[in-house]
Parts: sequence; C-alpha cells; structure tokens
Amino acid sequence: MTWVPVAVGLGFAGLAVLAACAFKVYLGVRRFGRELDRARRRLEPKQSALRDELEIIHEARTPQDRGDGVRSS
Repeated sequence: MTWVPVAVGLGFAGLAVLAACAFKVYLGVRRFGRELDRARRRLEPKQSALRDELEIIHEARTPQDRGDGVRSS
C-alpha cells in the first residue's frame, strides 16, 4: 500500500515539471511578442515610404491606347 502515496507524489512532481515548462513557454511567447512589436515599429516608416513610392509609380503610369497599335492579319 505504500505505492499509492508514491504514485500520487510522482504525479504531482510530473505536474510541477509541466507547469515549469508551461511557464517558460509563456515567458518566451511574451518575449517574442515584444520582439515582433519592436520590429513592427522599426519597419513601419520604411513600409509607409515604400507604399507612398508605389502609389506615385502607379499614378505616373499612363494607360496605353490600344487603338493605334499595329494589327496583324
């Protein structure tokens, strides 16, 4: 009958190990979220400038008139 308290103790020890691992994952996810936020803040001005430049290029393109082209027979 001594195996029952041993099994319960090992079960709690296993849960403690899982809780410690889960806490480490939680801390890693928080750190990763902060890193993503920092990268997003650093890239935002460059992304905005690129978006503006693409809009300028898009507006500068003139549509080609297909009516004046050479027709093949």
